Amino acid sequence: MVVRTLEGSAFAQMVLLGANNLTNNAKMIDALNVFPVPDGDTGTNMNLSMTSGAAEVKKLEANKKTTAEVSEAFAKGLLMGARGNSGVILSQLFRGFSKGVDGAETLDPKSFAKALQAGVNTAYKAVIKPVEGTILTVAKDTAKKAEEIAKTTDDMIVFLEGVVEASKKSLATTPDLLPVLKEVGVVDSGGQGLVVIYEGFLASLKGEELPDHVDSDVEMDDMVNAEHHKLAQGFMQTEDIEFGYCTEIMVKFEDEKLKENPYDEEAFRQELSEIGDSLLVVSDDEIVKVHVHVEYPGEVINLGQRFGSFLNIKVENMREQHTSIVGDQKEKPKQKPKQKQEYAIVSVAMGEGLKELLESLGASVVIQGGQTMNPSTQDITEAIEEAHAKRVIILPNNKNIIMAAEQAATLSDDEVVVVPTKTIPQGMSALLAFHPEADLETNKNNMIEASDLVKTGQITYAVRDTQIDGMTIANGNFMGLADGEIKVNAKDKLDVVKQLLAELITEDDEIVTILQGEDATDEETALIESFIETEYEDVEIEIHQGKQPIYSYIFAIE
Repeated sequence: MVVRTLEGSAFAQMVLLGANNLTNNAKMIDALNVFPVPDGDTGTNMNLSMTSGAAEVKKLEANKKTTAEVSEAFAKGLLMGARGNSGVILSQLFRGFSKGVDGAETLDPKSFAKALQAGVNTAYKAVIKPVEGTILTVAKDTAKKAEEIAKTTDDMIVFLEGVVEASKKSLATTPDLLPVLKEVGVVDSGGQGLVVIYEGFLASLKGEELPDHVDSDVEMDDMVNAEHHKLAQGFMQTEDIEFGYCTEIMVKFEDEKLKENPYDEEAFRQELSEIGDSLLVVSDDEIVKVHVHVEYPGEVINLGQRFGSFLNIKVENMREQHTSIVGDQKEKPKQKPKQKQEYAIVSVAMGEGLKELLESLGASVVIQGGQTMNPSTQDITEAIEEAHAKRVIILPNNKNIIMAAEQAATLSDDEVVVVPTKTIPQGMSALLAFHPEADLETNKNNMIEASDLVKTGQITYAVRDTQIDGMTIANGNFMGLADGEIKVNAKDKLDVVKQLLAELITEDDEIVTILQGEDATDEETALIESFIETEYEDVEIEIHQGKQPIYSYIFAIE
């Protein structure tokens, strides 16, 4: 079979199969992540981003779409659904691809290669400091080879076969460009994700079938959409809502985790019922999807993560939704839209205690998100709108959210800047440096300077065995991170805390703020407080119930 021209409907199917292939391989891509911390995972972020792009393509009317229309819809969905650095870079690759298509009804090898190169150009411009040995390298090498192949064939299948081969060859070189990849013995996870997408494109064009993704969404969505939210909202007051967060997770089972934590649907349902209500659990041999109303979403995340890797995480604040819906239902005289306030600060945090703390320090809107749940560009865009201000400052508080925040800032009609905070302590320091009378640029600079002065310590756990930076880390060990770098690991949590604090606290430091996580106890915190008082007599201690998942403790040291 020879395919010389790629029509819109065929390209749409390529996008859908590329997304499906990425979903099927998300677990494998997650496993390539270098650091063993429970984080936003490249495979999960790319999968959620790609799924958003595919959803926009599905909305197009069948058989009445050009390649330009498909690529534009795909780029739009990717842009708004982009999560994590890998998802944002992927969105930029296909945003540039869409521009490179330039209104064409169909594509041939030469125009497809041109569009790939346009995508690379756009993505490299979007990244302030491009790092080779990543998805960017794979995209660049592939696009360059694609232009060469396009000169030798007019068959799209032959062309895409060459594209896939080129992407695999480039992926294999990533450990030579990033030493940390070679040390851990993996290729770049983002680059692997791009290869998987290209493989899906090729399979679609050749009419080959890839393994079907088992989708529990339909059954779950049918039940969730049984109007239980609206019914509940119609018969209660906002203050009567016992569990404030509608939480949904989808977990793909992993054999290694199931060996330690065998999955029993009834037992899992019972665990969840003890921490929330409106519970729905749907599972099969590959996936479990949960819908539940809880007060602490992190508890659901921790319970689900025992069985495998996340394909989707969604948390909605039902109290805010209820207030909005009930308010809309009440008969009120029409009011003029509220005038925009001069300033607003949008911050990101996971944990009710952290949310309250950041709000007390001046955050106008706090997005529920962080490790394991990177908010999308759309989520941040909506938060900017909710802030309703002329000038908005965004505090991502996580290095994997910064690019999505910057992307959201460019989409806003308001003046929006991003202070690139990488941790909650940095976000706290930035908030304290804000001055409502200063101009936007001055505030941004002052907040960046303040965030750079605080040191961040984090206590979490390893999700797999690994060896990195000369350190051997066993699955389940507690780890101490100093400003994002793993400094110590051991089986005993308190030992790790003491060693980490010894690494971080110096004679010049005056204050240690302790943010206690969901899985930490008051007894453990009291022991830590006693240790600091004994070893560092001149240091003042502040303790807050952060209630954050993933991290037992977060320390801010100044």
